[in-house]
Amino acid sequence: MLKITLTTLNARYIHASMGLRYIYANMGDLQGDTRLIEFNINSRIMDIAETLLEDQPNLIGIGVYIWNATETLQLVQLIKTISPETTVVLGGPEVSYEFDQQELVSHADYVITGQADLAFRELCEDLSENRKPINKIIHPLPFELSNIELPYAYYNDEDVKNRVIYVEASRGCPFKCEFCLSSLDKTVYPFDLNIFLDEMQKLYLRGVRHFKFVDRTFNLKADTSIRIMEFFLDKMDSTNSENLFLHFELIPDHLPEKLKSTIARFPDGSLQFEIGIQSLNPEVQTIISRKQNTQKVTDNLHWIREHSAAHIHADLIIGLPGESIESFAQGLNQLYSMNPHEIQVGILKRLRGTPIIRHTEDFDIRYNPQPPYNIVSSKLISFAQMQRMSRFARYWDLIVNSGRFNHAKRVLLENDTFANFLSLSDWIFASAGQTHKISLERLYSFLYRGMVEAVKLDKQLVTNALLKDYEASGIKGHPKFLQADSTKTTKKMASSQRQMRHSPL
Repeated sequence: MLKITLTTLNARYIHASMGLRYIYANMGDLQGDTRLIEFNINSRIMDIAETLLEDQPNLIGIGVYIWNATETLQLVQLIKTISPETTVVLGGPEVSYEFDQQELVSHADYVITGQADLAFRELCEDLSENRKPINKIIHPLPFELSNIELPYAYYNDEDVKNRVIYVEASRGCPFKCEFCLSSLDKTVYPFDLNIFLDEMQKLYLRGVRHFKFVDRTFNLKADTSIRIMEFFLDKMDSTNSENLFLHFELIPDHLPEKLKSTIARFPDGSLQFEIGIQSLNPEVQTIISRKQNTQKVTDNLHWIREHSAAHIHADLIIGLPGESIESFAQGLNQLYSMNPHEIQVGILKRLRGTPIIRHTEDFDIRYNPQPPYNIVSSKLISFAQMQRMSRFARYWDLIVNSGRFNHAKRVLLENDTFANFLSLSDWIFASAGQTHKISLERLYSFLYRGMVEAVKLDKQLVTNALLKDYEASGIKGHPKFLQADSTKTTKKMASSQRQMRHSPL
């Protein structure tokens, strides 16, 4: 009997691996001998190894992603030290490309590239029958989605209660944006919609109210999108539909009228759209093979904002080939004027296998050799400037996207969004010397002083905005940022009085 364990290290506890559940769902006769257990990257590697090895599995399959690659290397090295006879099989996007260059791969027994839904079971069957594969690297053959079992029954009660439930109505992407692994897909492959919606019904009846769709292009085919949305709209009429929330990733310049009318029917707080803008510079879009109609993007974001209750999460990337800081600044200002609820400012990462590597030499792009392989400099952005922009992105997330400073951010970002926030970002880092582990009280003080001293905004305007945010924050007591300012003013007055007393005049 082959004892099998499936595992991965999630970025956070609330995440549940859909990929592992696909593999578990397709284990066939071996499912009874397979255990699925997840960890997060903050757990001690020694403790993870102990848990994995406690029931002495013959084989451990590990999902590897950009966020857990470093920890997985440590884990595999430890497993192979403690129990070298345990077979380790790796899969996932991080080891599906450029595997011959990875130390992690050198420590594993087998690697399955690409979609391992069926290939993992086939490997386990071969090993259980003493049929060892000739090659360490296994490249699965393409398969029809109708040939695999869906994973949704294997979200357990704890997942349903405490974790984000990921679902997909399709796989693949028809677009060729070179920074994205989906650019390697040839087209979109849909699951049978009737079967998929039956599974969604089962999840709903089990109490799932937060559905996060991972489809890259949910609105590619409007009729399919509408049918899925209508399925959930029907649930909105139920007395058990409280807190129902759907997350979809949309193509930004594709919003047919019939889809708009469906979107407009969703109530407040029930719908979120992730919209990848990435760059609003036409030259950069051409360089990275991204087709995007900026006018349609603008019109669609304005329509969603003005005619629906959907929450808009828009993405913009710093460091794309051909994008200077000045170009990014124009894009951020332009996107902010479209009024999305949230803008995620990301730093370009070179995902293994993506075609963006072809621009490395022409634009002198240099990437961090360690995960997450973020850009550290280019022909257009120096290392010092990129460090500055990395801090900008971190503070943007901490302040603008946190939801804690809704009044202050409107004052801060109203005119020149990029320039104002960059001034604040520079000032905070010069004062704090760090981008993490800043207490909320301290952040209020930094915001107050930075907006007044660095951005040169009206002091009373800043005070009024921050007081409104502070009142909504739930923090008890008098705002310390005002106390600090009062103390500072008192000291200045006392100093001036002393000078006047000792003045010869």
